[in-house]
Amino acid sequence: MTESDRAEDELTPPPEGTGAISAHMTVDRQASHFKRARQARETEIVEDYVELVADLIDEQGEARSVDVAKRLGVTGATVNKMIARLKEMDLVNAEPYRSVFLTDEGRKMAEASRARHHIVVALLRAVGVDEATAWADAEGMEHRCSPETLAAFADFVKKQKL
Repeated sequence: MTESDRAEDELTPPPEGTGAISAHMTVDRQASHFKRARQARETEIVEDYVELVADLIDEQGEARSVDVAKRLGVTGATVNKMIARLKEMDLVNAEPYRSVFLTDEGRKMAEASRARHHIVVALLRAVGVDEATAWADAEGMEHRCSPETLAAFADFVKKQKL
């Protein structure tokens, strides 16, 4: 396929119906979508931990590893490994047998993740999803949406409230 064929292909509307996903885009575009999805999976767990630490601090005044483990349904050893990773990334401060605290960068990440989560919940509620399902489904979705998609979701929700 030549460069001009690719450019023309990108402008061609996708076929109607259900067919192969690859029929809706160029090879390069599909590769970029998969790359973005892989990157989102890599950051999702980090963002979930940081967001949960922020929630615990805001609700209880501290985030203990045991509480993080309970809320995530994982073992204490799993939490300890992730806390060590978050320390290396300069997202948390933690000492053995002490609470976990967010760095400024960790707090910024947590707030951004929370904001995305609330936007996705609002969208799901606006299209008729019940509250419990919206909160459950939003977990994960907020990590996968581009800033452009989240902005469109927020605009849609805002228009629905008018």
